[in-house]
Amino acid sequence: MANTALSDMGRYLKEMVNLLEDGQRELAVEVETGSLSRSSCPGPLQGDGQNVANICHLVQELMCEDTEDGDKQSHNRLQSVGQNGHMALLGHCLTAYLSMLNKDGFRKLTTRILSDTTLWLCRLFRYENSSAFFHEDDREGLVRVCRLVLHTLYEDYASEGYAAFSSAQPIIYQSTSSREGLGQHVCNQLGLALSSLCTVPCNTVFGSQHQMDVALLEKLIKEDLDAGKLPLLLIANAGNSSVDRAYRLGRLKELCVKYSMWLHVEGVSLATLALDDMSSSVKRAVHCDSMTLTLGPWLGLPAVPAVTLYRHEDPALSLAAGLTASQPGEKLRPLALWLSLQLLGNEGIVQKIRHATDLSKQLMERLKTVPSIITSVENDVSSPEVLFRFSQETSSGAYNDLVEGCSTEDRDIMDTFNRWLGERLARLVPVGGVDVVELEDDGTCVRFNPLMTAAGLGTQASDVEVLVEKLLELVPVLSSTLRLREEFRREVQRHSPFLSLMEDLAWPGLGTLRYNPQWFADVLEDKQLQEVEKMNCELMKKLQEQETSILFSSGPEYGTARDRIFVGMATEDLVNEDVSHLVNTVAALGREIEEKGKLFENMAEVVQRGILEAQLQLQKDSEKRILEEGVLRQLPVVSSVLNWFSPWEASVNGRTFNLTDGLLDSTEPTYSSKDQTSALHLPDTPTTLSSRLQGRKLFLHSEDAGTVTNPGRDSADTAADEAGVSSMPAAALNTNPFSPSSPGPPSVDADQRPEPHAGPVVRQDDSLPSKEGRLDPTAR
Repeated sequence: MANTALSDMGRYLKEMVNLLEDGQRELAVEVETGSLSRSSCPGPLQGDGQNVANICHLVQELMCEDTEDGDKQSHNRLQSVGQNGHMALLGHCLTAYLSMLNKDGFRKLTTRILSDTTLWLCRLFRYENSSAFFHEDDREGLVRVCRLVLHTLYEDYASEGYAAFSSAQPIIYQSTSSREGLGQHVCNQLGLALSSLCTVPCNTVFGSQHQMDVALLEKLIKEDLDAGKLPLLLIANAGNSSVDRAYRLGRLKELCVKYSMWLHVEGVSLATLALDDMSSSVKRAVHCDSMTLTLGPWLGLPAVPAVTLYRHEDPALSLAAGLTASQPGEKLRPLALWLSLQLLGNEGIVQKIRHATDLSKQLMERLKTVPSIITSVENDVSSPEVLFRFSQETSSGAYNDLVEGCSTEDRDIMDTFNRWLGERLARLVPVGGVDVVELEDDGTCVRFNPLMTAAGLGTQASDVEVLVEKLLELVPVLSSTLRLREEFRREVQRHSPFLSLMEDLAWPGLGTLRYNPQWFADVLEDKQLQEVEKMNCELMKKLQEQETSILFSSGPEYGTARDRIFVGMATEDLVNEDVSHLVNTVAALGREIEEKGKLFENMAEVVQRGILEAQLQLQKDSEKRILEEGVLRQLPVVSSVLNWFSPWEASVNGRTFNLTDGLLDSTEPTYSSKDQTSALHLPDTPTTLSSRLQGRKLFLHSEDAGTVTNPGRDSADTAADEAGVSSMPAAALNTNPFSPSSPGPPSVDADQRPEPHAGPVVRQDDSLPSKEGRLDPTAR
């Protein structure tokens, strides 16, 4: 029965993983094409429940959620789970299943799993006669070890707690290159004051800049002893998550024995303890008091616990420190690792670790042939981690001398370029597993750490070659951009004050500039700043339309500056003359946008002034007409009777608005003529740009089948709309000189009545401007 249940569980788990992987690929296609629509808002719990397929589909959608930057290529992808991963996942499923066993069976099973796993790991990593503690958080092992040391050195710690430290304050020592926040986390978990944490600087004169200064450490220990404090524990690194540096573990062990301190070691280099050709510096780690191993990333096993191996003879203190599991869930924690280690075997584990170190050696050898790329002097053939960075000056040879010789500004620029290089390589070769690290002494570096990534990503030797090829393509781009930055700076300064160079050392490219209009000043109001921002945004759009290999953008997505233009990386074939032409183009396009804005401003003033005057004149004509008609003709009923017995003939007094001169004129000559088309005289239209007045919108009369265009109000409204001002209200422009009770305009024969106009026609090329536009008071 149990065998059948286990077999069904394994088969069902495999089907579920395959279903998730297949659905992940399908949803990835939908995300790429933009056809996936869903809501991230939580919904109510279904009353009848859902089937397994719907729940898996929901999980797939959540895994395919787009990232915050909206990049479709960077959505979360599920890594391919191989046979080893399936075994680790099966272990998590068995943890819940085995917890239902009876107490005796459960105790026998967990004891066997714990003893087997501990024995295998101790022999594999050459750390004999030790115990093991399995934990999810890789920092938890150090916390429990510190608690074990406190119980050992302070007999009353279990009963009095923090009061036991009144006799002597415990001190924990760590290096400045240790994991960020590690010491603070230990103090917080143990309730110790931050004054109990002592950070030891690294060497600055002799030896490596990333190894703890042993002489200074001993001096600090003596000072603490003289002050009545108690040295408790020393945290050493054999390569950590920030930078791979193996300490002088032998010398540190001697100090710990001399001053009765506990030595704890962690780092990725501990994985090489499983190899026969390990380095001598890492080999001394087997003499430490405890070490933490992160087997999940090293072997590509999902969600397996980290392991802390320690040596201590008192099991009661280990139980008091929490190093011995007591809850059923904690006792089954090594189950997934126990299954995976059996599946891999000793040779499989060693092969994975050796494959990672071989990838590091391969990249290290290939980087020696790449120009302008330097590596740390401490990267040797035995290091499982490679750190490299771009630098224009490699003739001096010494890595640290280059860093120290750079000014602050130059170093910031190089850090920006190396950050761009690392991010670009990670995007181009995602299976390579490179990332960017910030180091206190070296600055920004690109890190290749296959021990932490190769097993999960499946990195192979061919991927390293592709990584080097992409690096060879990007190095000339960096060199060209760095070479032309100063030329770009000079050209922008030459166009001052129209162009301003905006210093932004965090931008990887030629530089950042801003176009300043003629009215620009050092202190601007909010509205003026918005105008500058709007003008530069329009200029950036114009530049993006140009045929050039240089990219223009508004800067980082989460940046706050929107009044400047960020010029991207230069190509390898770009020369100084191209930079000069580029800056000239930016200045010319900026002036063109500014002059275009002035043209619309002038047009807006002319149209607005004419509209206001037309409204005033039409209002006066309306008042005059009312006086001529009399009061009785304004009454609804009386006016109809009065107009029947005594019809009233009113004259048509409209207005024309000349856009060229900005003047108003009467329409009486037009309506008094029998033939409007013959009476309308069109002046000569200027055809050259020199004869056109600046700030005037060009319009065109349209003649079609005997119809004469009367642009009038429409032309003014069109120009006003384009200029961004409000046009004349329709009621004001279309004011009828005849009251509702009047019989209307004088009777005209059908052949004499002017035909309705077809509306204004605006030519896009502005080649034939009209002289005047008409305001027709009878138009509805």
